[in-house]
Amino acid sequence: MRIEDVIQEKFKCSKCGGTSCRIKEVAMTGTGLSKLFDIQHNHFLFVSCEGCGFVEVYNPTILEGKSRGQLGTIMDILFG
Repeated sequence: MRIEDVIQEKFKCSKCGGTSCRIKEVAMTGTGLSKLFDIQHNHFLFVSCEGCGFVEVYNPTILEGKSRGQLGTIMDILFG
C-alpha cells in the first residue's frame, strides 16, 4: 500500500477535525551546488485539509524508509 493511501485513510485534521484531504508531492532544491544546478532532491508530501485548508508537511523518505524521486533527480542532473 502506498503511503499516500495510508495518509488518506487515517487523515484527521488537527485544526478542524475534518477527515478528507488532498495530497501533493513537492520537490525542492537544497543549498549549495544543488541550488546552483537546480537539482531537486528534497521530496515532501503536502497534505491539505479539504475542510479548512490547513496544511501538514511530511517527509516520505522517513515514512517509507527509502528515497523517493530518484529518477527525477537523475533527470534533473542530466537535462537541467
